[in-house]
Amino acid sequence: MAVPKKKTSKTKRNQRRAHWNRKALHEAEKAISLGKSILTGQAKGFVYPEDEEEEEED
Repeated sequence: MAVPKKKTSKTKRNQRRAHWNRKALHEAEKAISLGKSILTGQAKGFVYPEDEEEEEED
């Protein structure tokens, strides 16, 4: 017979949400930092293709 699960406390729920939000904030800060370094030309750990004009063969 199925037994109902115990209810998760508000404290535990809030801890999980806070942890998830901290992780998201940390990733957002890293993304902003990487974007700024790319714009200033100081990015060393990120490789991206330069704009190249495509040559067409006729």
